Amino acid sequence: MLLYLVRHGIAIDREDPNCPVEAERHLTPKGVERTREVASGLAAMGIKPRAALSSPYLRALQTAEIVCEALGISPAKLKRTPALLPEAAVAELFRELKKAHAEEVICFGHAPNMDLVIALAVGSAHPVTELKKAGVACVELPSPAPGHGTLQWVLTPKILRKVE
Repeated sequence: MLLYLVRHGIAIDREDPNCPVEAERHLTPKGVERTREVASGLAAMGIKPRAALSSPYLRALQTAEIVCEALGISPAKLKRTPALLPEAAVAELFRELKKAHAEEVICFGHAPNMDLVIALAVGSAHPVTELKKAGVACVELPSPAPGHGTLQWVLTPKILRKVE
């Protein structure tokens, strides 16, 4: 299984007086633009996930919708799951991955959870990555279970925006 982990794009700052409640924090115009550029880079790389999972928080869903559109994934295939919420137990995602029954899955979530998922996937007790906003990592898993994965790559938004 190839597991793509995407941290949400740039969202409205918590300190902004117009900031809504945490679950409704949205991407900024710059966040939308940068995420579209990242999505174009992923599409140019030819990744073809068969399943897409997202945190139900708005900023992650917006990121997921932008990327899924660029990758040709139907919005109907995007599944919201509490396993990708910021406070979710990292092991919960692996239960969701088993249910996905797909060789390639893309997930949209938050820091530090995305980095903790990567660590658990590769069998590390501590994070081995620090995804930037709209950053993406790819982990190859022999099965949808933690501990035996191989980190294939980590790409920053800056690099992905340059992929054509």
